[in-house]
Amino acid sequence: MNYELFIARRIVHSGRGSFSGPVVKIAIASVAIGLAVMIIAVAIVTGFQKQIQEKITGFAAHIQIARFDENSSYELSPVNRNQKFLTELKSVKGIRHIQVFGTKAGIIKAAEQMQGVVFHGVGSDFDWKFFNDKMVDGSTFRVSDTSANDSVIISRSISKLLKLNTGDALRMYFFINNQARGRKFVISGIYETGLEEFDRMYVFGDIAHIQKLNGWDSSQVSGFEVYITDYRDIEKMGKTVYDAVGYDLNARTIRDLYPQLFDWLSLQDMNVVIILVLMILVAGITMISTLLILILERTGMIGMLKALGSANTSIRKVFLYNSAYIIAKGLLWGNVTGLLLCFIQLRFHVISLPVESYFMSFVPINLNFLHIILLNAGTIICCIAMLLIPSYIITKISPVKAIRME
Repeated sequence: MNYELFIARRIVHSGRGSFSGPVVKIAIASVAIGLAVMIIAVAIVTGFQKQIQEKITGFAAHIQIARFDENSSYELSPVNRNQKFLTELKSVKGIRHIQVFGTKAGIIKAAEQMQGVVFHGVGSDFDWKFFNDKMVDGSTFRVSDTSANDSVIISRSISKLLKLNTGDALRMYFFINNQARGRKFVISGIYETGLEEFDRMYVFGDIAHIQKLNGWDSSQVSGFEVYITDYRDIEKMGKTVYDAVGYDLNARTIRDLYPQLFDWLSLQDMNVVIILVLMILVAGITMISTLLILILERTGMIGMLKALGSANTSIRKVFLYNSAYIIAKGLLWGNVTGLLLCFIQLRFHVISLPVESYFMSFVPINLNFLHIILLNAGTIICCIAMLLIPSYIITKISPVKAIRME
């Protein structure tokens, strides 16, 4: 029989009316609040990172294949769309979709307003899933391989700036050999992603217009966009694609294309680490205080156990078991509170955000149960580890003096 556990249980049930009762409740509340805050913090930060990653890859895919160009403009050298490596890449596990694209810088003129944009040409293989969820007015359009479509979609930012609506005509000018060439389009839809930097930049239309403006034939494109199934494999998949495309083409991941955005996202991890450390320290210090109070309150019991021949290690186990019970109860309430608040925000979007500052209209939540398990396990391990040294005070208690005090 594990008598240390038996005594610990007796202490738990007999301590409700004692001096340590309120202290134990405070310790449970401290652990619960700390865990709830950690769950919410991790859910918000990972949710924010996931949302931004999805929005960026919605514009530029996970991996972009194009020619090596010395300049950093949007005028890319043409690539033949019938590449041998495409068949090989489409069979690679982890690659979800490959599509062609074309880009060309231009200027939109509406009334007295002008706005510099990038015309992003798409083909019949373009995956509209991302933009279908982001349309606020109108709809996307279909691209045919036989004839050019004059429809385009613009962002709400451009729509407000130039006072354009769905169904309006849109005039764009492109500079070719230092000469301006105009093209007339029709706005089929208006989208909003919240990424202001991208929303104010991109207009999506048929790639056939770029091919005609550049004097390309129907087999020439700016490059290919590759989507993968799991963002966590982006570095590995980027190397796989780079090795497959050959010496004359370059494959860059979204991290390579927009390093400043992903460096900024990585900084959010530091905020989470600081919150986790602070919450664990608060819970750990509270548990240390609680343990010391429990030991002082039961000094006579400790002396009696020593007089009966119990080893210091066994007595320390009694109080560590007791502490583990307090921590476990705190974790239970912490999980309930943290997950409940996350589910409420996830379902009802109670807390809203200004899109202009945070790139989204509400606080995002990403619940990963592996993170929750790790937070619970980490809290238990750290708190118990912090209690090992304070519990050493038991070895200094003299049984004779302890019994006399009683």
